[in-house]
Amino acid sequence: MTDRLHHFTPDTNDTADLRRAFGRFATGVTIVTVQTPRGPLGMTANSFSSVSLDPPLVLWSPGKSSKRHDAFVTAAHFAVHILGAGQHPLADHFAANGEGFDQVEWSVGPNGAPTLAGCLATFYCDTFAVHPAGDHSVILGQVTQGAYDADLNAPAMLFEQSRFGVFSPDKPLT
Repeated sequence: MTDRLHHFTPDTNDTADLRRAFGRFATGVTIVTVQTPRGPLGMTANSFSSVSLDPPLVLWSPGKSSKRHDAFVTAAHFAVHILGAGQHPLADHFAANGEGFDQVEWSVGPNGAPTLAGCLATFYCDTFAVHPAGDHSVILGQVTQGAYDADLNAPAMLFEQSRFGVFSPDKPLT
């Protein structure tokens, strides 16, 4: 058997191999929103994860180099939106522009954070903790309320190897 793996040592001056290896892990796609003194702000993120059921905790990790970083790490409340298949334009929009809420359908959520319409699930969070983590920050949020699309067969958007896509199951749901 031939070893097809490309071996590398992480290098802070050349992160291409590490990015390619991380990219092999498919993730969901989210948009995190917050209300700021200047108005609503959003950021596309695939660094989201559930952490705990008791207490109900989630995490996500904005990059410190982002102009939006400080608004999120200092926020008392935020909302995480799980995107469905076909919401690529929304993901692209908030990856490039955090303030363009006049171009999307939204409302004010129960914790004051902007709520985007049409997402598969939304978690309204109080900031539980913020930890420095290299070139990112880890933000833990305690979920105070949530909502999800009752159509449990609605496919989620995935991100893998710098591409958007959807999950294709080996077996149908039983």
